[in-house]
Amino acid sequence: MADSFLIEKCRQNDRKAQLELYRKYCDGMYIIANRYMRDAAAAEDALQEAFIKAFQKIDQFKGDVTFGAWLKRIVINKCLDVIKARKMEVQSLDDGILHIAEGEEDWDVGDQATMDEVYNAIENLPENYRVVVKLFLLEGYDHQEISEILGISESASRTNLHRGKIQLKKTLKHLEYGTGY
Repeated sequence: MADSFLIEKCRQNDRKAQLELYRKYCDGMYIIANRYMRDAAAAEDALQEAFIKAFQKIDQFKGDVTFGAWLKRIVINKCLDVIKARKMEVQSLDDGILHIAEGEEDWDVGDQATMDEVYNAIENLPENYRVVVKLFLLEGYDHQEISEILGISESASRTNLHRGKIQLKKTLKHLEYGTGY
């Protein structure tokens, strides 16, 4: 069934339509939730809460983006809410001291690194770098959106991304010239 038909039925609290939309999107959204939660059970919990919120707020879906994109934003925000609720310590940055050049995009991981190695390297970043790197590189958010989502300044977002990229380059370069396993 088409998403528009299912969404209209969901607006009428049709449980079958909700189940159909859930089945259609749950696998893809689980992958996204798992990227942030790093724990299968926590990812499943966040995913369930995100779907509940999506169905409660379905009237706010206006169709200016695809339903999948709208739902993805809810899933990511739910995951970030859970992370914030855990009171993860985020390193504060002094905006007056730190500055990363706006056009600095010299990041290249080389052809030797596999996607799995890149994902594993991202997972091993400190929490504040990891979340910003995922939002920027994997989800395509810009620094303004990241600053709003995480409640940090755009400068802090840029700095965390820059530092995360530096650590990723070091890790991936080490893999390239490492043990060769």
